[in-house]
Amino acid sequence: MNGLSGTRRVARPVRLLLARQLGADIDGAWWPHSASVASELPELIGVLHAPLGEIVDIGINWSPTEGPVDLESIVTGARVIDRPGPRRPRLMMVEGRTACAKLLVVPYMTSQNLGATVMRCAAGLSASLEERDSKLWDLAHSLMGIAKAESAVWSGRLGAEDAVL
Repeated sequence: MNGLSGTRRVARPVRLLLARQLGADIDGAWWPHSASVASELPELIGVLHAPLGEIVDIGINWSPTEGPVDLESIVTGARVIDRPGPRRPRLMMVEGRTACAKLLVVPYMTSQNLGATVMRCAAGLSASLEERDSKLWDLAHSLMGIAKAESAVWSGRLGAEDAVL
């Protein structure tokens, strides 16, 4: 059981967009308001309860000790001084009793315009011709390609671990 009884008033709405159909390499995006992902999880779980059923497991593809991620550095392949190789997008797999969602976690400090564009792209929402002809859309689209590739690799590793268990 999630421990949720009744409605809970949230000071800030949960920034979550899901695709209409789940089961792709990326099913949507979650954009936390702060660096403290753990403190925002109860609200995320509450929102995901309806589409996924009772939440039974959450997996992430990053270590809690990793520093913040910048979306532009992921797309450009920029290296971080204290870490070899380019950064990868942060992904979260939320498994419910009736469905599972693979979410791209948008860093909390992402600009409003880029964050909103990435979320729309992750959820598979359409864009106008003007939007698609913008640097933000290009960046979001490139990031989604990287995130989908990372999700496929990560999901493969998770499947192999489950087979061993």
